[in-house]
Amino acid sequence: MTLNAQAPGPDTAPDAQGLTITARTQGQMVRRRFFRHRAALAGMIILGFVVVLAFSSIGFAGIPGWWDKSYLDTGALVNQGKPTLSLVPEFLGGDGFRFGEHPFGQDDIGIDYFALTMRGAQQSLIIAFLVGIVATAVGTVVGAAAGYFRGAVEATLMRLTDVMITIPVLIIAAVIGRMMGDSGAVVLGLFLGLVLWPTLGRLVRGEFLSLREKEFVEAARAVGTSAKRIIFRHILPNTVGVIIVAATLSVANAVLLESALSFLGLGVQAPDTSLGQLISRYRSAMVTRPWLFWWPGLFIILIALSINFIGDGLRDAFDPRQTRVRA
Repeated sequence: MTLNAQAPGPDTAPDAQGLTITARTQGQMVRRRFFRHRAALAGMIILGFVVVLAFSSIGFAGIPGWWDKSYLDTGALVNQGKPTLSLVPEFLGGDGFRFGEHPFGQDDIGIDYFALTMRGAQQSLIIAFLVGIVATAVGTVVGAAAGYFRGAVEATLMRLTDVMITIPVLIIAAVIGRMMGDSGAVVLGLFLGLVLWPTLGRLVRGEFLSLREKEFVEAARAVGTSAKRIIFRHILPNTVGVIIVAATLSVANAVLLESALSFLGLGVQAPDTSLGQLISRYRSAMVTRPWLFWWPGLFIILIALSINFIGDGLRDAFDPRQTRVRA
């Protein structure tokens, strides 16, 4: 059997048996490990499908979608508001693959429930990703400053972090939801992000505390490099893995937090809606018309699970102990 080997070059090196092994950068190894994580790939596909379906079906920001019904339009109940979606083939006793006029059914006043669920998914996704962005930005800045400068800066920022952690998140979020729920999903997401950063801030601080004592940072200080350049060019790139993983998990937590707030009536307010609000509104119909309860619940589960799978894949991909990658 013949092995095809390439001549050694700047990116290759011979191993103990004389075979040529292609060297890979850290980014290439991270991508390779991530795309070999089947659960993470499944999570990406599911999340992408939900995002595309939610924003393309009923449209967004004045851009019309392909679905011809609105989440605000009422109408006459068709077949007692039951779903017209059918996924059971005829040879199994079903109605075949059929989408129908109201695939998710209708609510009490005849609003198409597919359009209503898609609007709820839009609002929940907007809030979740805004929370993730804001919490990541604030936590990174606070953690970086506390971990690098130490002294009074660290003491002040860490005491603030301790105070934020001691107060239950749901209580703070409930107060914010009560005050900002009428302002829309964007404002609610921004303010919720300002209370969900402490955990990420502590993680970033720990990374900075360990990295600031490394030889490459000491060498940068010795040649007179400014603190700003050391933070952004030398230390922060080495903490990207921790930040990305924590950011994805904060997005998943934000989905559940927003659903809990809306279920309690403290999140997005009518006439707008979210997935949690739909569950709260129709929880009494779980026995008589279960589709009004299960459709938004299904989308909450899909979004939260898919983001958690992506977070698990990123955590494994950035794990420095996973150094062996097949050529």
